[in-house]
Amino acid sequence: MATKARFPRTEIGASNPIFNSIRTTIETGFYGNNVTLVTSLKEAYKYAVKAPGTVVTDIPVYQPEILGLDEDAKILLFNDGAVSGRAAAARKIMGEEGINAGEYALKISEAIFQARKKEMCHAQAIVGLDKDFAVKAHLCIPATYANNMYSWLLNFQALNEEVSKMYNESRLFDTDGDIYIFSDPDWSHPDHPMGLTFFDPEHNCAALLGMRYFGEHKKGTLTLAWAMANRHGYASCHGGQKRYNLPNGKSFVAGVFGLSGSGKSTITHARHGGKYDITVLHDDAFVISTEDGSSIALEPAYFDKTQDYPLTCEDNKYLVTMQNCGATVDEDGKVVPVTEDIRNGNGRAVKSILWSPNRVNKFDEPVNAIFWIMKDPTIPPVVKLSGAELASVMGATLATKRSSAERLAPGVDPNALVVEPYANPFRTYPLVNDYEKFKALVAERNVDCYIINTGDFMGKKVTPKDTLGILEAIVEGTATFKPWGPFSDIEIMEWEGFVPDFSNKEYVEQLQKRMQDRVDFVASRETAKGGFDKLPAEALEALKKVVAEAHNA
Repeated sequence: MATKARFPRTEIGASNPIFNSIRTTIETGFYGNNVTLVTSLKEAYKYAVKAPGTVVTDIPVYQPEILGLDEDAKILLFNDGAVSGRAAAARKIMGEEGINAGEYALKISEAIFQARKKEMCHAQAIVGLDKDFAVKAHLCIPATYANNMYSWLLNFQALNEEVSKMYNESRLFDTDGDIYIFSDPDWSHPDHPMGLTFFDPEHNCAALLGMRYFGEHKKGTLTLAWAMANRHGYASCHGGQKRYNLPNGKSFVAGVFGLSGSGKSTITHARHGGKYDITVLHDDAFVISTEDGSSIALEPAYFDKTQDYPLTCEDNKYLVTMQNCGATVDEDGKVVPVTEDIRNGNGRAVKSILWSPNRVNKFDEPVNAIFWIMKDPTIPPVVKLSGAELASVMGATLATKRSSAERLAPGVDPNALVVEPYANPFRTYPLVNDYEKFKALVAERNVDCYIINTGDFMGKKVTPKDTLGILEAIVEGTATFKPWGPFSDIEIMEWEGFVPDFSNKEYVEQLQKRMQDRVDFVASRETAKGGFDKLPAEALEALKKVVAEAHNA
């Protein structure tokens, strides 16, 4: 899906809905005489090497020529000072209640004016790996933060001959212009102590101000791409998807949805000890077509934690850039990274597409099952949901714990359970859009829906071995589900060591409270943000039925 970048002069003006004040303000910043267009990944690498503070390690990039780099390219490390995660509190979205377009247009125009004395770089990438969904994105960022530009080009798709050919053959949507993102990490403003990430999703543009962390640039770009996908017949997915290639030409496509740290990447890439032939779509960002059920990955690379990867881990050979990790010198005098979050929490790295050898850009096969990954201590390791309304609203009330990838505003409890609909805090459109699309997958395409708990169940940790064993039983068709306690629309596969005890009064009370929390959340959406995320009455009724049954336990 190609976006529109150039316009006949007769189409440039107030009558064209692609243009508005904020988009025009942001795009204009790309054409200043202080801005240099960076035309290749090799050029971006050179900028990143020269950026102040870059640590050029002595570890070579694995097979750099395949990635579009010179053969002597090294893994680059850049640290963001005291910042090592996203700041949800800094997000402002055009169209939401209380957002004054004029106020933010002035703040953004002033930010671009103040950046005029800086050397800026303009990079271009393609978001979406198939001609059915391919969007051109532009990033303007100071050259002193070229590491973010370089990582951004690696994470998405820098323009080259092959990518350009695919993009030029993509579907054109005249109603959408290219994505434009202006970034100045040095910006500060008394009104925004944690910085500002401002999105105008209807006009495919954003300003990332005061944001050093690369994750803000990755997720900021995806925020706009997901919004565009939603407008054009796709379910936007923050999760992973894999295909089990089974005997006799059969397959099983599983989508797993969870926030950072939930285990979605582990599940997506798990090979189950070699028991199955596995094909991976992606572990973080994809879209599902509501027309034919196919799925398309939005990015080729992986932005993963380095906490569980010691320096000598084999997987580290696929690293290309690193963020918020330490460095030291080995016995041969070579500069090497220090991982395992010794320097700080949430050390990160961009891994190349080569890390996952069985990768494809698109699944033509429709998804067979959706797994909502939750960390709710009252839910056993797996339950199966019946009814499209309940299946979808449980995704809309996905409960989890906060991740170390998020910077929290003062006073926010980092250990509190939170609800994040469909595990996607980057949604900019009404929640009902996701609700209806996931409901349709279950009702019209007969997609099975499960909840898997990767946290703990009443104090006992659910291990990756437990989760993968459950998935194997479901994929192989050997899983036996039966009614769960008092619930008419929830079934359980009893897993050894995690069988709920409904004679335990404390457990039953906690289960009732957690289900009531979901009801309260959906009810609160009727007025929060002016009703922007209000769900249909049927969604609330499906949850109320579960709560009523829980009180019969």
